[in-house]
Amino acid sequence: MTDSHFPSKDAILAFIRSSTTPVGKREIARAFKLSGSADRETLKDLLRELEADGTVERGRNKRMAPPQSLPAVAVLLVTGVDADGELAARPLTWTGEGNPPRIFLLPEKKSRGEDKPLAVGDTLLAKLARINDRLYEARVIRRIDGEREGRILGVYRPSADGGRILPTDRRHKTEFLVLPPNRGDAEPGDLVFADILPAGRAGQPQARVIERLGSTDEPRAFSLIAIHAHGIPTVFPHAALREAELAAVPALMQREDLRDIPLVTIDGADARDFDDAVWAEADGDPENPDGWHLIVAIADVSYYVRPGSALDRTAYERGNSVYFPDRVVPMLPEALSNGLCSLRPGEDRACLAFHLWIDRNGVLIRHRLVRGLMRSAARLTYEQVQDCQDGRPDEVTGPLADSVIAALFGAHARLAAARAKRGTLELDLPERRVHIDERGRVAEIARRERHDSHRLIEEFMIAANVAAAEVLERRTMPGLYRIHDRPSMEKMEALRGFLAGIGHPLTKSADLTPDHFTRILRKVEGTSHAPLVSEVVLRAQAQAAYSPDNIGHFGLALHRYAHFTSPIRRYADLIVHRALIRTLGLGVGGLDDETLGRLAEIGDHLSGTERRAATAERDAVDRYTAAFLADRIGDRFSGRISGVSRFGLFVRLDESGADGLVPASSLPDDRYDHDENAHALVGQRTGRTYRLSSPVKVVLVEADPVSGSTLFRLAD
Repeated sequence: MTDSHFPSKDAILAFIRSSTTPVGKREIARAFKLSGSADRETLKDLLRELEADGTVERGRNKRMAPPQSLPAVAVLLVTGVDADGELAARPLTWTGEGNPPRIFLLPEKKSRGEDKPLAVGDTLLAKLARINDRLYEARVIRRIDGEREGRILGVYRPSADGGRILPTDRRHKTEFLVLPPNRGDAEPGDLVFADILPAGRAGQPQARVIERLGSTDEPRAFSLIAIHAHGIPTVFPHAALREAELAAVPALMQREDLRDIPLVTIDGADARDFDDAVWAEADGDPENPDGWHLIVAIADVSYYVRPGSALDRTAYERGNSVYFPDRVVPMLPEALSNGLCSLRPGEDRACLAFHLWIDRNGVLIRHRLVRGLMRSAARLTYEQVQDCQDGRPDEVTGPLADSVIAALFGAHARLAAARAKRGTLELDLPERRVHIDERGRVAEIARRERHDSHRLIEEFMIAANVAAAEVLERRTMPGLYRIHDRPSMEKMEALRGFLAGIGHPLTKSADLTPDHFTRILRKVEGTSHAPLVSEVVLRAQAQAAYSPDNIGHFGLALHRYAHFTSPIRRYADLIVHRALIRTLGLGVGGLDDETLGRLAEIGDHLSGTERRAATAERDAVDRYTAAFLADRIGDRFSGRISGVSRFGLFVRLDESGADGLVPASSLPDDRYDHDENAHALVGQRTGRTYRLSSPVKVVLVEADPVSGSTLFRLAD
C-alpha cells in the first residue's frame, strides 16, 4: 500500500512513457513532488515492480524508459526518404527484438563550411526524442566520418579485382568495389547487405559484405528486395507469437448468436485470410417498403489483440499487411490472420457485426452494432459469385443462388443507385496482376478483372464504414476517420490544362465535386484516352489519410467515413473497433486512455506505413515486370505516353502495363522543350511534339529486374 499523496504505479508509468527521453528517479521525484527517505524507498520499490513486469527497462545511468527504447543520444544510419521527402534513419546497432523504431530526422540547421545535405548511407550522431514506443524524432549533432559511413542493399558480382556490389536502388548509380577479404560468404548473384567503406585507390568506393540474403536467381528475391529496401518488419517477437498461439475462440456468453444466418465470405481466388462476411434480406418492416436489411460481419480482432500487448505493439509497428505477387507480410501472426481471425466456413468465429437497414433508394437509415459469434456458410470467390448471378452456378453457389446470392445483388443494386446519386469519383485504373507459376517465375502479367461481385462487396463495406463513423460522431467518441481532402488549386489548374488539351475542359467552378470529374471520365469512357485520364485525375487528388479530425471523404462524397472492415490487415480498423467497443459498452478490448491521447500521432504513423506498403508493393511489381520482359530485349511494343518530363517520356505498354523511360537524349535529333501545361516535349527546330496519352511504338532496350527499371527507345 502507498500513502494517499503518493502517485499510483499507473501514474508513474504514464510519466515515463510520456517523456521524450529516458528518465531517472530524480526527475520522477521532482515531477510528483516527492521527498524524504520514505518516499524514495516507495518510489524505488514501484520502479522495481515496473521493471519486473516488463513495462519499463532500466538503461544507461539507471534511467527508465519503455521496453526497447532508444537512448537520448545515438549513432544513426540514414536509410531512406519517405513519400513526403523526410529523411528516415535507424540505429547503427540494434539488439532488441524485431525491427528498431522508426526515426525521422528534423531539418538540419545551416552551419559554416557544411553545405553538403544529408544523404542515404550517411552516419551521424543525433539527439533523440521519443514520440511513441515505435517512433522517434532526431536532431543531428554531427556527422561521423570513419570506418563505417553507411549501408547498402545490392547484388554481388565477381570481378577481376575481387567483386562489385550493384545497388538495388535505381537512384543509386555508384558501384562498390569488394576486395576479397571483404566478400564474406557472398556468391555471384547474391543479394547482400554491405557496409560502405572509405574510398580506396583512385577514389573507388568500397564495401564490406555483412549479410547474405539469398540468390537473385531465385525469382522470389524481387519481393525480398522491396521488403528490405523499405524496412518492412518480417519477424514477429516471440512474445507476440506466444500470445497468438494461446488464443482461443470465445464462448457465446453475451455475444449475439449469428451462427444460423448464412453469412458468406467473398474474396479473390488467391486470398488466404477472410475478415469480412455478408448477408442480406428484403426488409419486412412496412415502414421501410422495398428496403433491405444487411449484415456485415467482421473478424473480432480486438478480442485477441489487446491494447499494450506484445501483439498490439508489433501490429502497430507494421501498421498494415503488405501484399506481394509471391507472398504476404502480415500485420498479425498466422495463428490469427489465417486462423482464429479468418472467417472460415463451418467454424465458429468471434465477430463484430453491423446490422444495416437501407431504404428503397439505398440510403442508410439505421444501424445496430453487435458483438457476435458467427459461422460462415461458404467461402466464395468473386468469379464464383458473378458466374452464379449470370446463370452459371456451381456445386457451392447453386444451393445459395436464391437464398443468399440473389439477395446480396438486390441490396447492392440499391446501394449502387445511392452511390451514383451522390456523385462519387469513379476512376478507371487497371490493376496489374502478376501471376507466379509453380517454379516461382512470372507466367503472365494481366489486367485484374472487375465484376459486379467486386462492386457488391465494395458497397457493403462502404456502408459498414459509414455506420462506424456515424456511431463515433453521434456519441462524440474519439477515433480514427479515413479522410480525403479536396484537391489543391494548383493541382486543379494543371489538370484543367491537360483536359483542355485533349478537348474535355473542366469547369472553373470553385465548388468542384467528385461528380465533375466523373462526368469527364464518362465522356472518355471506351476511348484510348480513358486509362490515362483516370490516372491524371487521380494524381490531382489529395492523398487519403487517417486522422481523429473528421473533414469527410471527398472521393466518396461522404461527410463521415472510418475504416472498420479489415482489422486483420489494417491497424486503423482495429482502433475503430476498440473505439466502438468502448463507447457502446461491448466488453473487453476497448480503446484505452493512453491511446485516446495519441490518436493524431497514431493516424500520422498509420498513414506513413500505408504509403510505405504501397511503395514497396509497386516496386516489387516493377521488378517482376522487368524480369518478365528481360528476355525480350529488342522487341517492339505498343504503348502510350504515361508521363512527360524534361529528361524524357514515360511509356506504358498496352500488353503488360509495364512502365519505362524513353530518355530525351534518344529522341529524334532536335532539342526539346518541356511544356508543363500541355504535358508535352516540343522540338525547337522541327516542332515535333510528344504529348501525354499519345500512342507510340517502342523498342525494349533494357529491363533490369534487380532495380526494376525499364528503358525504351522510340521504334519510329
